[in-house]
Amino acid sequence: MRHLFRRLDGWLFALLLVLAVAAIGYLSTRYAHQADWTANGRTSLSPESRAVLARFEGPVEITTYANPQGNLRQTVAGFLQRYQAVKPDLALRFVDPQLDPAKMRELGITVDGALILHYKDREQRLDELSERSLTNALERLLRGGDRIVAFVTGDGERRADGQANADLGTFITQLEARGMRAVPLNFAQVTAVPEHTDLVVLASPSLALPPGAVQALVAYVQNGGNLLWLSEPSNDDLGLAPLAAALGVRVLPGVLVDGGGAALGLGDPRLIALGSYPPQAITRGFTLTTLFPQASALAQLSQGAWAVKPFLRSGAQSWTEFQPIDNAKPSDIRYDADAGELKGPLDFGFALSRLSPSPDKSEQRAVVIGDGDFLSNSFLGNGGNRALGERVFDWLLGDDKLVELPPRGAPDRLLDISQTGLNALSIGFLVALPLLLLLAGGLIAWRRRRR
Repeated sequence: MRHLFRRLDGWLFALLLVLAVAAIGYLSTRYAHQADWTANGRTSLSPESRAVLARFEGPVEITTYANPQGNLRQTVAGFLQRYQAVKPDLALRFVDPQLDPAKMRELGITVDGALILHYKDREQRLDELSERSLTNALERLLRGGDRIVAFVTGDGERRADGQANADLGTFITQLEARGMRAVPLNFAQVTAVPEHTDLVVLASPSLALPPGAVQALVAYVQNGGNLLWLSEPSNDDLGLAPLAAALGVRVLPGVLVDGGGAALGLGDPRLIALGSYPPQAITRGFTLTTLFPQASALAQLSQGAWAVKPFLRSGAQSWTEFQPIDNAKPSDIRYDADAGELKGPLDFGFALSRLSPSPDKSEQRAVVIGDGDFLSNSFLGNGGNRALGERVFDWLLGDDKLVELPPRGAPDRLLDISQTGLNALSIGFLVALPLLLLLAGGLIAWRRRRR
């Protein structure tokens, strides 16, 4: 009898084990769970991509023109599953490009696997399958089309397409991937800002602007145009006093210096590091540290029609230094109230808004920053400089849904290793590890035989 019970226990255990496996298999078809243990979750959607998907109100459809032969369709579907897990109403549809070659030529489809994204009455085309490119395309869908950003040129301004240290080429290239189109604006060739310009950027001119150019900028602002003015420390207004008056701001003389920079390891007192910001839509929720190499303080002249809000402010140990700093001894750089220097905290970034004089817009926006170096090729990679610049442009263009997107970034996926190290790894995995396993197996076999 005892033997029978033992056999029944065995069969009962086997039955319960089969039932448990079947239950797990059934539940796995109904519920999915994924875990990402990689550095910073690099195989999952980035916080930025999730935030972009959350901005959509309604379904998004992606049509993929991929050949059914091969694994391309499976690759695309697997890649988009991460997006569909966050936004279930993101639909994927496959079209065989070989069925209608004429239609493919009409659509301009030349790449196998090309994607066309549809949202409401908008669409974006994509030929590259990567998270960065797809998320950029989704951002362009949200914008509703490319935004025209005109950069004033001809007076020593920072070039939007330049690769020199002081130029803005790296930053603008990244903006163009997100749906902004940079165009030059030279007032030696035109007398006014062209129509359909969404934003004009005056980036640190080093020469005095002709009176006609200044008047054209003033007229543009008075008619409701959005403006970004990146100023630089200078006692000369470069003929821009009428523009400053139209905005109700003033660039103060001298250069901002920060006596607290030494505690942060900043050797140059002109380097202003910020970790906190006055509350404004551009800086809401922004906690990254930014670095401004050489800034001038700003002052508000009068309230007027503009609502002026500071969003960049120096620390309590800062002041406007009037004396030249290059080659100066640290002991010679000190606050001098008798010379008229102003003690901090001092504002050096203003966000201005008002009801637009133009009937085509509801609100007009402008930003004045007393430094343009923070977006230059040399300093763009410092802390949150790039993220802050993107927020400024998004706010100026009225893309409020995109202002508070999480900052972009990803861990380094490249392994930097010398040829000697690579050879050592190869020998280790191909020769040393197999020999070690054979040795361990032989040792175990020898010990068993001696028993």
